[in-house]
Amino acid sequence: MMGILFLSLGITLALGYPALIAAKKMGLMDIPGLAPHKVHLHPTPLAGGIVILSVLTVMGGLFSQWLSREMLGVGLGALVIFLFGLWDDRWGLSAPKKFIGQFIAAAILISLGGRVNFIVALSEMGIFSTELAHILNILITLFWLVGITNALNLIDSMDGIVAGLGAITFAFLWGAAAQAGQSTLAFWSAVLLGISIGLYFWNSLAAKLFLGDSGSQTIGFLLASLAMIYSPFARNPISSWITPILLLGVPIFDTTLVVFSRLRRGQFLLRGRRDHTYHRLIALGFSPQIAVGLVLLAAFLLSILAFLTLYLAPTPALIFFAGALACGVALLIWLERQPTLDDHPGTLQND
Repeated sequence: MMGILFLSLGITLALGYPALIAAKKMGLMDIPGLAPHKVHLHPTPLAGGIVILSVLTVMGGLFSQWLSREMLGVGLGALVIFLFGLWDDRWGLSAPKKFIGQFIAAAILISLGGRVNFIVALSEMGIFSTELAHILNILITLFWLVGITNALNLIDSMDGIVAGLGAITFAFLWGAAAQAGQSTLAFWSAVLLGISIGLYFWNSLAAKLFLGDSGSQTIGFLLASLAMIYSPFARNPISSWITPILLLGVPIFDTTLVVFSRLRRGQFLLRGRRDHTYHRLIALGFSPQIAVGLVLLAAFLLSILAFLTLYLAPTPALIFFAGALACGVALLIWLERQPTLDDHPGTLQND
């Protein structure tokens, strides 16, 4: 699989400039000053989504034998997310229309077999009826896919943060899937790890493009889908749901912080503001680079914790999760009391 990683990375790096040119010709440009949180200095192509879909298309064509029914559902759902995101990047979309696209993508994946299964497992233990369990599985799957897709979109306000989160999560999914014998999932996790590393270069190190909604939402949907499909080997269903939540704990935390903060302050939930976790870290005096590094470090540590819980019995795994949750709640309450960059204006490069 290491060769697949480097091939995916190489294609991502090679397609960066063609994607930039395509984005400019399509009018996919992020113009500074169009919103309070858009404080970057120069018009920047929103080319991240084009890169992701292009690389996935190339890899799918070269390695079609790795396109299982579930992964086909993931790919088709990601295409829908990308197209709606592209529409939003070019002309703007209202929130209801964005949700329509996300629900269509989720429905495609569910129809092709991609869904959570731990509720059905619990029904076999007599906790739920089989019919209710199937309904709950679908509802939880919809909530998970739409929620994580939007969480990655919301957190995408700083160069490199979404690509970095993607790289960390796909790396751990790759290792965990390989260990569990899920070779198809391991293959596509390696592909997406290569894409994420390449995007980190173009978005952060070279600073040539932004991901845009078409990029951040597509990564969000892919992360949510692959984390959901992952099935730990011989894992008890009582604690099997812990792993994907911990793997994506940072975007979940950030979205919860933003929603809680805006509700408490009577602010519009869907308006772009500089009140995310890393904005608050910057307002506390950290440089933008250190703030992003701290966010990615937290994601890395949570991924390690997620991996460790795979080796624990359900009770200690749940205790570890409860401890992580309590720490997260305490940190959320503390950060909510700290100023945001809207309260304490500053300058930072922003997606």
